[in-house]
This record gives sequence, structure tokens and C-alpha cells, in this order.
Amino acid sequence: LNMTEEQFVLDTLAGCIEYKSLLDVVVNAFSVQDGRYCLASEHNLYAVICYLATFQLEELGFQRFSRIVKSLDTVKMQKFLRFFFNDFYLNTWIKDEWSHIYDSLYVKQNWIDPLLRWQPKVQQLIEQLTDKLCNRTTTVKTSMVTQPKEFHFSVPRQRAIAVPQPKEFHLSVPRQRAIAVPQPKPVLQKRVPVPPSTYKAPKERRQLEEIKIKNQHRAEVTNTNQFRCATVKPEKEEVCYKLLYYLNVPSIDNIPIKLNAAAILREGALYQRKMEQDLKRTENLLQGAGDLSEFLEWQKQMREKDLEEQLAEIECRRLQGKLSYEEAVLAHQNVIQQNKKKADLIREEKAELMHQYAEKRLQEQKEMRELVEQVVEGHKNVKQAKIKLQKYKQQIVQEVCEENRELLRQALEEEEEKLKKRYELIQQIRAIESLPSVRHKVVDLTETGGHGLICEMSIVELRERLALLREAQKAAEEERRDQIIHEKRAKEQLLLDKLDQISLFRAQLGWAAAVKQEEKKRKSQCRDRHVKDERILNLQKKLVEKNMERKKQAGLL
Repeated sequence: LNMTEEQFVLDTLAGCIEYKSLLDVVVNAFSVQDGRYCLASEHNLYAVICYLATFQLEELGFQRFSRIVKSLDTVKMQKFLRFFFNDFYLNTWIKDEWSHIYDSLYVKQNWIDPLLRWQPKVQQLIEQLTDKLCNRTTTVKTSMVTQPKEFHFSVPRQRAIAVPQPKEFHLSVPRQRAIAVPQPKPVLQKRVPVPPSTYKAPKERRQLEEIKIKNQHRAEVTNTNQFRCATVKPEKEEVCYKLLYYLNVPSIDNIPIKLNAAAILREGALYQRKMEQDLKRTENLLQGAGDLSEFLEWQKQMREKDLEEQLAEIECRRLQGKLSYEEAVLAHQNVIQQNKKKADLIREEKAELMHQYAEKRLQEQKEMRELVEQVVEGHKNVKQAKIKLQKYKQQIVQEVCEENRELLRQALEEEEEKLKKRYELIQQIRAIESLPSVRHKVVDLTETGGHGLICEMSIVELRERLALLREAQKAAEEERRDQIIHEKRAKEQLLLDKLDQISLFRAQLGWAAAVKQEEKKRKSQCRDRHVKDERILNLQKKLVEKNMERKKQAGLL
């Protein structure tokens, strides 16, 4: 081989050894599924093809890869490429098995995605191999039959020479070989359609929307004369409509909502605590406690101020995060340039090491040839010693065989004596067992066992005591059943009381909902007013500068 071919062979061998665990996953699965009739010695063939397709296809080029595949057995390569470049296999179990050995993101980006990109061209190569299998015809080379020719002697013409007649040979017509039928392509199972209920809204939500629209319409058309006792200002008209909407809560409660016992008790305890807090606050007001409206107003203003400061701080952090991202991208681009330089140095060192390795291998081969020649000369002198040693061993074997025969004869005689004694003993035991014996015994259920224990009792007494225990157990079960029924009824009554209490408190929640809605509206208005201080403006300016620098660096790369 020249230097280029030798380098390619060494690189392929080193890659197959380095990624042996990955290649074994694919080749072993192919041997189990589609390669059941392949030889075990062909494992390395499939491993090399798998390595070239996964790691060297970009460097080799598709044309050189196609020539390598077509130079091998057509049936084997057609089966293996169809198995390995299957979209379903690459995206499922091959990626999962390789991810157990290497990082899943690295496997997908560097191996699975390139294989999927090459899959259309490889599919064309598979179709070419299939067509070659279908159109292949076996041609049998027929040997040329010798045609005899007349032989002329240099004699006078008057003497006639008998010319031998050629013999006829009838050759048998060779049978045509069977054409290998390609296996059908695997067909994926039909997927289960998505149920139509996935894209439909639930029935309860639709009912809630209808009730909400009805209540809103009812609040709008309500006669304003019903509220003549109070003068409603224009700016408070919207608040009144919202209060009317939330006062129509009982119509929403008509929708059936399942509540278990724990939920009812939990909600009842919540409302009970709220009621106790309201009563306590009312008592404090009656006893002369001060009004907290001014404090609450001041507290509200301070909270709005804190909210504005928090929004400004959040905006600063967001801009700092973007600035850090731009700096990280610039650092990453610098690292890529440094890595490229290091990779060039490593390639040069690798080429130098491979050259040294090749020279070392040639020297080792030369030394090995000299060693083989020395060993062959030594073997010639050893043959005579082997013949003498073989004769000596044969003599020892004959002596050992004679001693073994004598020992075996003595062991057989001793075993016969033991068998005779055993046979006589068995005959005596059978004679004793054949004698008749009386085994009948009368059982009295009223008598005890007579073992001398304090707790002994007869079977009749035992039965009576068991009957008494059953009756006592049955009475205890009846009493326990009555107790459970009584507790169940008490619990049901408690749950009914809690449900009545919950329905009363839910009617009062409508008032609080309107107030919460107004508070949410104010908060949303506060969020819309972003305070842009000098820090935010400086960070935005730095962010624009870093973005321009990153785009410039990307253009250079």
C-alpha cells in the first residue's frame, strides 16, 4: 500500500476500536433481526461499514463510499444499509442506546442528524443494489471443446491414412440460480387518531360563560329607580355595575360541583375563622378602637412606591442579563478561534506520530522475521528429542494400565460381597413386615389426651367453648355496626350544616370580588408606568454596543 491507503486503513482500524461499543449496538441488533443467517465472521465487515457511514462519510464523499459498498456482497450490503438508515430506528432505539454511552445532545447533533441528512442519497444506493439483485442473471462459463484436425505424414501420396472420427460430447445444461427476492419494506402501523373531545371546551365552562353573559345583561337593564335612595355619581357607575354582577352569585351555584367531606369541612373551618375575625374587629370598634383608614391609605401608597422600585429593579436585571449574554457570546467566539488553532497543531502532531509509528512497525516486522528463522532452526533439533520422549511415555502408560486392571478386579469383588449382605438384610425385613398386626383403636371424644397439662380438654368441651366464642363475637359485631351507623348519621348532619354555612358565606364573597377587581385594575395601571432611570438608560446603551460588536465578530468568523 502507498502512504495514503495505509493511513486510511490505520485510521479506520483505530476508529473501529475506539467506537467499538457504539458499533456493537447496531451490528448486534442487525444480527438478531435481519442478519440471522449471516456468519459470525462477518461481524467486523458490518462494523467497518457502520463506522465509515457514521464517522467518515463527510471526508470520504458519497461516491467513494458507494464504490466501497458495491465492491462487497450485494445482498449483505443491501440488507445492512436498509436496516441502519431506517428513520424510525435512528430516531428511537439507536439514539437511546448511544445516549447511554455519550451525551444525548452530542449524539443527536454530531451523529444522528448527519445520518438523517445522508439518508435520501443512501436510499438511492439501496434501490440500485435492489435493482441489481432483481436483474442479475447467472452466466456459466463453458469450456472450449477441442476440435480434432487431420494429421498429415510426410509419406508418398499413394498410401491412404485412416483419419479418426471426432467423438461427440453432450454437456448437461446448467440450472439457473434462484434470484434472491428482496424483503418487503417495513410498514409503520396506522396511528391512532386524536379524539375530537381534545379540541372542544368542557361543558361546564360553556355554562359558566352563558350565565356570566346573562347576569351582565341583567345588570345593565336593571331599572335605576330601584336605587333612588342614593345618588350615583358618573365615575362610580361602573363600580355599581360590577357589584350588581357579583351579587348574582347564587345562579352560578346551580352548576353541580362535587365536594367531598374533607373539602366541605375545610371550607367550613375557613369561613368560621373569617367570621370570628370579623366579630373580633367589630367588638374592637365598639369598644372605641381607632379607624385604620389613614394607616391603610399610607400603607397602600408605600406599597405602590415599592412596586415601582421593584419594576425598575427588574428592568435593570433584565438588561444586565442581556448584557451578560452578549459578553458570553463574544467569549465563546474567541474560544472557537483558539480551538481551531489548537486543532491544527494537534493534526500536525498526529501526522508526525503516525509517521514514527509506521517506521517502528517496519522495524518490528524485520525483527520478527529474524526471530521466526531462529525458531525454525531450533525446531529441527527438537524433533529427535520428541521421538525419544514419546517412546518413554508409551512404556510408562503400559505399566500403569496393568496396575489399573488389578485394582479394578479387587474393587469388583468387594462390591459383590456388599451386595450379597444387603440382599439378605432386605429379605429379613420383608419377612418381619409380612406378619399380621392389630392396629384398631377406639376414640372417645369426651376424654382428654392424658398428657398431664393444666389446659387439657376433650373435643366435646372444645366445641362448646368455640360455639360460645362465636356468639360473643357476633354480638360484638352487631354493637359495633350500630355504633358505626350512629356516627355516620352524625357526620352527615354535620356536613349538611357546614354546607348551609358555606352557601351563606359564598353569597358575601361577591362584595369582596368587586373591590379586588378595582385593586387589580390600579395595579395594572401602575405596572404600565415604567420608570426609566439613568441606570436603565446606561444599560440599554451598553447592550446596543455589545450587540454591534458581536455582529462584527460573527462577520469576521
